[in-house]
Amino acid sequence: MDGDVVGAVAKLTGRWVRELPAGNSVVSGLGVWPLLALLATAADEPGRSELAEAAGVDAGSAAARAVELVETIDRSADLHAAMAIWVHEQLKLSESFDDVVPAALAGTLTGDSTADKAKLDAWAAEHTDGLIRKMPIEVTPDLAVVLASALSLKTTWTKPFKEQVKRLYDGPWAGGLWHWLERTDRDLDSVRRYADSPAGPLTVITVEGDADVDILLGIGDAQRTDVLAGLLAASAKPADGQPGSALVEQGEPGQEVAPGVKIGLTTTSVPEVKLSLPSFNVEVEHDLLALREIFGLTTVTGPPADNGHFSGISPEQLVVGSAKQTVLARFFATGFEAAAVTAMGLMRTSMPTHQARRLDVELARPFAFTAVLRESRLPIVTGWIEQPTEPG
Repeated sequence: MDGDVVGAVAKLTGRWVRELPAGNSVVSGLGVWPLLALLATAADEPGRSELAEAAGVDAGSAAARAVELVETIDRSADLHAAMAIWVHEQLKLSESFDDVVPAALAGTLTGDSTADKAKLDAWAAEHTDGLIRKMPIEVTPDLAVVLASALSLKTTWTKPFKEQVKRLYDGPWAGGLWHWLERTDRDLDSVRRYADSPAGPLTVITVEGDADVDILLGIGDAQRTDVLAGLLAASAKPADGQPGSALVEQGEPGQEVAPGVKIGLTTTSVPEVKLSLPSFNVEVEHDLLALREIFGLTTVTGPPADNGHFSGISPEQLVVGSAKQTVLARFFATGFEAAAVTAMGLMRTSMPTHQARRLDVELARPFAFTAVLRESRLPIVTGWIEQPTEPG
């Protein structure tokens, strides 16, 4: 897999997670990246440069690298991906359209909202194995182009967890009963301590899947955004950090040797790792236009210039009118599953027209009025309005 693309996806994800509001959340920078890359190749300046910068690759090769990334992912055992673009059947396409969008990815929209929605929803469900059943953007008759990506991940733990109901007596979750997962194994180095991460001391735990996907868990004492950044940095260098086989030799029983990690005792003949955590199920919808600067969408969501924003798709005036992602993640006793559907809708926009100056008149304080016959100027009624008379 292209290392530069992997790094670009990680950087996009890192910028995004720093902007997340408080509370449970999940994002997929991987779901957004191919769409930004494809748009970068199709776009005109200055939107082309903005999109390419957000995607972290050269605009000229971005679309091809997006297609290559999706094809590479889809060959994975546990992770699958798809990308598609649907174009309104009455939209005139540019001569370079086939160079930007491979024929296998292209479909058509009819302008019938009901039929188009059914088609797009079916695609989302098919390519997420039913985990997400709806395309996140609204389907309207004026929708000219839809770009979408889908990801689905289902992995089974090499060693399952035991399930229980647990009450915590201290910490931020104290007092509640929680569905809890717990297991022990002998892979001490599945735990690593990173002393110089962006979050300060950080513990990263790797939970192996049975095929080609692992889940990394990160815990630290810094703010949420810094812990997320630290985990992303650690995920890029899995062999770094101090391994659990070294940590287990430090400190006394009951002493914390890394965030979330204390020395314990076991009756087995060899050291082991006991991992416990709550199961979780998070599903979120993100409006990407709320963070359009991060995704390079500032220019292409505004009024287009004479040549439009996307001459690589169509000579007609197009603007990104919507961009959303639905994403979910579930961590449970026997495995992990996640899915994301990201969609962007391009709308037609009218050609710019010349605008003359005008007078804006607002009667926002007491005023007088009169009625007259037109030719004789005979006043009929005259009055004064001290305050409006009809409540809203």
